[in-house]
Amino acid sequence: MSMESIIQEEARLTILKELAQQPNKALTSEAMRRFLLDFLLIDKPREWVEAQFQFLSDMTAVDVIPAGTVKIARLAERGELHLSGHISIAGVQRPGRG
Repeated sequence: MSMESIIQEEARLTILKELAQQPNKALTSEAMRRFLLDFLLIDKPREWVEAQFQFLSDMTAVDVIPAGTVKIARLAERGELHLSGHISIAGVQRPGRG
């Protein structure tokens, strides 16, 4: 597995975890970009974060809503099931690992 794949899988899990912590279970791509930089030192542009949102949306783990120049990701039931360990989503690091 390439280093970029490892970073993406870890970031996707972190995105799900951070969405779960939010009162409305949602965050903008810019807020998530800043969180990933502060928390994991993942220094990527907002477009990269939005690509991770899209991957998670394709896997039905989040819903993505366009909001002007940013996108909002909202945690979906399948994302919660991944976080609880009831299912495993390919391309997303499993909780409790790493």
